[in-house]
Amino acid sequence: MADDLSAVAGFLYEAGTLKHTRRTGWWMAGVNDPESVAAHSWRTSLIASIIAKLEGADPARAAFLAVWHDTQETRTGDVNHLGKKYATSADPVAVTADQTLGMPERLASAIHELVAEYEAKDSPEAVCARDADKLECMLQGIEYRAQGHAHAQRWIDNSRARLTTETGQRLADELLGQDPLDWLRTVLGETS
Repeated sequence: MADDLSAVAGFLYEAGTLKHTRRTGWWMAGVNDPESVAAHSWRTSLIASIIAKLEGADPARAAFLAVWHDTQETRTGDVNHLGKKYATSADPVAVTADQTLGMPERLASAIHELVAEYEAKDSPEAVCARDADKLECMLQGIEYRAQGHAHAQRWIDNSRARLTTETGQRLADELLGQDPLDWLRTVLGETS
């Protein structure tokens, strides 16, 4: 392969920091050890593929967009909703351009296109991926609330209100109607 992959290798190490980068908004809800950005992004990608399939969009593309949606946080950290009121200059497209410097052009341009598409919400897949981001936050809030973090309700309500797809809204209603461990009780044949 003629392309130099040293910048790609460096980015892979950089991306690994997201496994340790905490989603900071949950600290305001009293969660001492909140999920990582990487954990959030994984489930967001799974949800994006589900929403897209049910909405008639490309599930692989939606999941691909969701995988990359928070990669800029290796450089900016996870700036929560309150922080964004004050720190408004971290443009995800510009951060991505810096992150991909030195990468093979066909890879760098593909990543730029993904991030720009997600940020612009200009495709059905981007809309599905953005809904997945909100739905994953709501789902995490439900799980934290079940662990005794009553202040997570604010995140649940705000995330639910920001969903735009029919599938995202219907799935939110289903999630709100279940306990996080209902799936386990069903598998074990227990009644609640």
